[in-house]
Amino acid sequence: MPSVGCWMPRAIALVIATTLLAACATARSDRPAGVVCPPVPVYSKPFLKRAADELDRLPAGSAIEQMLADYQVMREQARTCQRR
Repeated sequence: MPSVGCWMPRAIALVIATTLLAACATARSDRPAGVVCPPVPVYSKPFLKRAADELDRLPAGSAIEQMLADYQVMREQARTCQRR
């Protein structure tokens, strides 16, 4: 019957090796590896004017108005991500 405690030295060695490898990082990482910032589309002034005119014609408190406000927040978050 195998000893229940025989896996302990392997687990301890794994923890030590992981700690030592993590300590080797020399650069600061603000963003986890593999994180890609989404692109922020650029719209022309005439297009933005047209969108603003269309938004003005919507009823107050429309769902589209709320969705556009949310989109504005996501665009700012994407810009912030790209600056890091």
